[in-house]
Amino acid sequence: MSIETIRAAIRDVKDFPKEGIIFKDITPILKSEKLFKEVVDIIAKRYEKDRPDYFAVIESRGFLFGAALAYKLGCGMIPIRKKGKLPYRTVEESYALEYGSATIEVHEDALEKGDKVVIVDDLLATGGTAAAAAKLLGKIGGRVDGIEFVIELAFLKGRANLGNHKVNSIIVVD
Repeated sequence: MSIETIRAAIRDVKDFPKEGIIFKDITPILKSEKLFKEVVDIIAKRYEKDRPDYFAVIESRGFLFGAALAYKLGCGMIPIRKKGKLPYRTVEESYALEYGSATIEVHEDALEKGDKVVIVDDLLATGGTAAAAAKLLGKIGGRVDGIEFVIELAFLKGRANLGNHKVNSIIVVD
């Protein structure tokens, strides 16, 4: 498998979720046991020697990769969800999207002060969601050691919104 094979499997869907947006569909990667494994292995390799305490996974497609990473490396997993979706007391952070705004939450007791966390999501666009997730984890005492994406839309310059965090993307679309 190669990065180009992964890239070729990503499907463009025009005008989703609204007109003018080209959605990067990762379901062909998920459908392929080889491609899905390859994506998980690429990210996991970066953390084999310095394993995080948790993978913090952003709803919803980040859950797919983060769960596999947590299992593979023997870490915990922290769900970061849209407001109102978590059952216990939460801390929240609002942010702007490329086509609106949103609020995400995490349980207030999701980690201990100083725990090492790697954020995982499928796509880096403007960086708003990941930046909010990093801020949110910082509010409850976490130390963000990296932010991982399967796809990065470089033309939207989302990395610039992620401060000094170490950011990795498997596929970069210029």
